[in-house]
Amino acid sequence: MSSVPTSSPPLHRLLAQCADAVQAVRDGHSLTDWLSRCPAELRPGAQALSFTVLRRLGAAQAVRAKLAPKNPPPRVDALLVTAIALLWPGETAYAEHTLVDQTVHAVRQRAANSAGFVNAVLRRFLRERDALVAQVEADPVARYNHPRWWQERLSADWPAQWQGLLDANQQRPPMTLRVNPAHGDAAAYLARLAEAGIAARPAGDLFPQALVLDEPRPVQALPGFDAGHASVQDASAQLAAPLLLGQRRPQDLAPGEDWAVLGAGARVLDACAAPGGKTAHLQELGGNALDLLALDADAKRLERVSQNLGRLSLEGSVRAADARDTAAWWDGRPFDAILLDAPCSASGIVRRHPDVRWLRRPGDIPSLAKIQAELLDALWPLLKPGGRLLYATCSVFKAEGQDQIDAFLQRHGDARSREFTRGAGHLLPLADNAAQEDAPRGAPAVTDGFYYALLQKSPSSAPL
Repeated sequence: MSSVPTSSPPLHRLLAQCADAVQAVRDGHSLTDWLSRCPAELRPGAQALSFTVLRRLGAAQAVRAKLAPKNPPPRVDALLVTAIALLWPGETAYAEHTLVDQTVHAVRQRAANSAGFVNAVLRRFLRERDALVAQVEADPVARYNHPRWWQERLSADWPAQWQGLLDANQQRPPMTLRVNPAHGDAAAYLARLAEAGIAARPAGDLFPQALVLDEPRPVQALPGFDAGHASVQDASAQLAAPLLLGQRRPQDLAPGEDWAVLGAGARVLDACAAPGGKTAHLQELGGNALDLLALDADAKRLERVSQNLGRLSLEGSVRAADARDTAAWWDGRPFDAILLDAPCSASGIVRRHPDVRWLRRPGDIPSLAKIQAELLDALWPLLKPGGRLLYATCSVFKAEGQDQIDAFLQRHGDARSREFTRGAGHLLPLADNAAQEDAPRGAPAVTDGFYYALLQKSPSSAPL
């Protein structure tokens, strides 16, 4: 069931906006960027509908092709596909006749001559829906609502889990908070949420600051949000700061592994920092006493880093630069620790960004892997001997995870990868990959898909 605001604008306007969003994605544009330009009063409803449609886009396009083999004009086609996806079994948030009527209304305002055609197609879909759904689900793109190349790559990387990963991407993700320890622990904030009538639960012992809400809420409804008492951040993303700073529990380390906790004054680089969630988490755990530099190539996105630090009353230097071009920004002082949250396919966060699967192309993965390798090689010399670098991607593709690190270790004899019993390596967004004891039956996985590798530089490595 799609969630839409109770005081929603007319449905035909939302459908038109949703169709425009779908067409923008089909034209290769980011849904996030498009929604940022959507009229404010329409944005919540348009986003809710477009998320549903993009999760069903493969199936809806296949049905439209059967019902209307000749392609309609793009804007009419987008409205047709939008309506079919919203009429899909299990997805209807409105009475069927209302959805059909309002779609036809939207078509009349854009292409009046096509209104009768759209009405006929949608009514035929409702009459023959069960048979059409069964027919198109024989096509893997319609069955899994992911491009075929994506399915093949997942199948090669995760032969036992690939279907589960595709199905997980169709779920709506939980809203997860990170409690700021400067204002109390997670148990205290959980009590504050309960007082505010907001149901939540701990994410599990691997994520001591994380609370999962039963239902998403506007951040303004969260106690103390504007004062920095909590932030919104997926549980997987909350593993980065404690991994880099050495604040994981001893039982999470593999036998024989140990390392010092980084303390006040440690020089830390967040190399691809925007929008700043992990940057802020580093300073939260570092007691706001790290010598922290947040770097990002996108000056506009860096504004979010400064805003996040400011809301949480945290310190840190923020600079716009390409981390690979070290001559342009590095002052020659080596770092104790570096966080490299590298640009990637975002294949691990598809449930939060359902457009990603339709925007990526097969050639993007080797191109992104090349950039990741360039970043690793450029930043490694900036570490002190004995320093550590945490490589992270929000990807489930091995080319951007374990394969990337295996190749790096071959190139750099002064590096080794630290070992953990859990909470590092490839983290898959499946329900059995994190503590779920208190989760409601059928709840989505607590974690998004991520990859983490903590690389240690040899103490005897020659400095620059």
